[in-house]
Amino acid sequence: MTLATIVDLTPMLDAYGEGAVLAMAGLLIGLSFGAFAQRSQFCLRASVVEVARGSLGPRFTVWIVAFSAALFFTQAAISSGLLEVSQVRQLATRGSLSGAIIGGLLFGVGMILARGCASRLLVLSGTGNMRAIISGLVLTLVAQASLRGVLSPLREKLSAIWTVEGGASRDLLALFGFGNPMGLAIGVVLPGFALWLVRRNHVKACFGWAGALGVGAAITLGWVLTYALSTQSFEPVAVKSVSFTGPSADTLMGLVNVPTIRLGFDIALVPGVFLGALIAAVLSGSFKLQGFECGTCLIRYMSGAGLMGFGGMLAGGCAVGAGVTGGSIFALTAWLALFFMWVGAAATDWLVDRRGTKAQNPDALLVLSAEQIEAHRALPAE
Repeated sequence: MTLATIVDLTPMLDAYGEGAVLAMAGLLIGLSFGAFAQRSQFCLRASVVEVARGSLGPRFTVWIVAFSAALFFTQAAISSGLLEVSQVRQLATRGSLSGAIIGGLLFGVGMILARGCASRLLVLSGTGNMRAIISGLVLTLVAQASLRGVLSPLREKLSAIWTVEGGASRDLLALFGFGNPMGLAIGVVLPGFALWLVRRNHVKACFGWAGALGVGAAITLGWVLTYALSTQSFEPVAVKSVSFTGPSADTLMGLVNVPTIRLGFDIALVPGVFLGALIAAVLSGSFKLQGFECGTCLIRYMSGAGLMGFGGMLAGGCAVGAGVTGGSIFALTAWLALFFMWVGAAATDWLVDRRGTKAQNPDALLVLSAEQIEAHRALPAE
């Protein structure tokens, strides 16, 4: 049984064309990701803070369920012949190890300051959070400046410090002499650990771990649909999945620079995530307009958003695009970027939030220790 037999998109391609079908796929993936991420409160920042403060609690559980689901489903799709990833950008082209390290650190710092990564800001925007909307716009503008504008020379210089060839040198499984069976084995073990955390932390199914599972499945579905289109379309189609830094910049620039927008996967993904989160928030009664609590908060959020915009473009993706989507295919630079996002975020939480709280209130650490019993109470409000 071939992929074309299971996912036959030729009638749609003949009727609507490649661009429209890619946009439909992006919208479908975006709606699913946005709704599941909103209901499960999927957030890398929250999980890093939780772990850094000494607890493998519910926020980390949700994140690891999503990550392990994306990895397992993607590796299963590769094993079954539904997906082939040797030619995807994260593996086939030359990558930057220095970009992954420096960009990952900057992104990690930024997501603590902005109280959310790129995907979380987009999801929160759909719930009426004006802080997230403004921060997301700043992130997008800085990302565009880093990609094609005034910051692009700096990004290129930092990226060129330490590079790696595409192919086996950028594939973690090939680099260590393993193949897809090992990737699938890791994809089985990791969900086992996630399941243990679900039971230990009493994470609810609807929509806790089930929503996180949906986030991971949406990432794999993005890979499979774009691969199916690449094999059935007469035009070249890039095999990709969920990412936010680059697509957000391209979407915004398309809206403000040209009278008509060329249809594609990325151009529909970003509004799809926003709409998915908005629908989920309205249906669950959690939609609420929120602003900045104080004047100094504005500086913090804008600084964080700017660091994420530059860091995400330098690292080759955001916490989802590089960290989960790239991680699901064992791209070396993706795993490296994700590791340094964790390092940068944990260090910033300790230096800015925890030490700042201690300086203002010497007894705050006693409160923090008590709150670690229920990890979600220890997290700064979003």
